[in-house]
Amino acid sequence: MKFARRVFTVAGVYGLLVLVPQYFMEEAVGRDYPPPITHPEHFYGFIGVALAWQILFLIIASDPVRYRTPMLAAIVEKVTWGVACIILYLQGRLALVVLGISSIDLVLAVLFAISYRMTPKSP
Repeated sequence: MKFARRVFTVAGVYGLLVLVPQYFMEEAVGRDYPPPITHPEHFYGFIGVALAWQILFLIIASDPVRYRTPMLAAIVEKVTWGVACIILYLQGRLALVVLGISSIDLVLAVLFAISYRMTPKSP
C-alpha cells in the first residue's frame, strides 16, 4: 500500500507541476512547435482534463485500497498518451522532445500497474 501511495502522490504532484504552467504557454507552444494553436478550446480542454486526472491520482494516493479500481482507468490514461506519442513520432508528426517527455507516462503506467497488483482488494 505504501508503494501505491507514493507512486500516485508523485504522479499527481509531478502532473500538477508540469500542467499548470501550460495555461500560460499557448503562444510559446505555437511559436516553438508551429503552426500556432488554431483551436485553443482543445488546448485548454486537454490541460483541464489532464489536471482532473492529477487530482484523481492524489485521491487514489489518499486511500489506495478504497480507490483500487480507478487505478485501472489511470493505467489506460497513461498508456493512451504514451502509445499515441510513439505512433505520431513514427509518422513524423511529433518532435523527439515530446516523445521523450511522453515516455514518463509509460513508466508511470507500469508503476500504476504494479501498484494495482500490490494493493489488496480489501483492507
